[in-house]
Amino acid sequence: MLYQIVSLLLEVVAGLVSGACLLRLYMQALRVPMSVRSGNPLGRFVFALTDWTVLPLRRVLPALGALDSASLVAAFLLQLAKFVLLWLLAGAGGGLLALPVLALFGLLSIAISGLTVMVIVYAVLSWVSTPSVLSGVMAQLVEPLLQPIRRVVPLVGGIDLSPLVLLLVLQVAAIVLGNLQAMALQMG
Repeated sequence: MLYQIVSLLLEVVAGLVSGACLLRLYMQALRVPMSVRSGNPLGRFVFALTDWTVLPLRRVLPALGALDSASLVAAFLLQLAKFVLLWLLAGAGGGLLALPVLALFGLLSIAISGLTVMVIVYAVLSWVSTPSVLSGVMAQLVEPLLQPIRRVVPLVGGIDLSPLVLLLVLQVAAIVLGNLQAMALQMG
């Protein structure tokens, strides 16, 4: 029971902060304004959650073009720390070399889940015709993913099905990722 409680707490905390690091990486790659002056509440939230880990890493890890390597490494290290703590709590018996692989799968899973949430929020906000800063930010984050789908999937009765198609693609990716993780654990 204690393992399950600690596992849940670690999953929530590490998932939230790792997800925020990945969102920071994605927002910076898309050049979405994130400063306080931009009025972007999501950017302020992301900075508040991630500055403590990303800023120190930035001193030693240079950016790779538009890729903020510090945000990516921070997200990975948080996932790795989660799996190391769970491994220690479980008795530290074997499987130490599998922990970085589990951290990578955890990171990919968070990315898929985060994109899924963004697409759902984007779709819901698009149904409500109230302009807001958040709806503009969501459009900046999701539209680049929808554009290739919109070139292939036409409007049906005036309805844009591209968010639904993207959600299906993300769910398939989650299934594939789960199966690859299971295979990797069986091999390791």
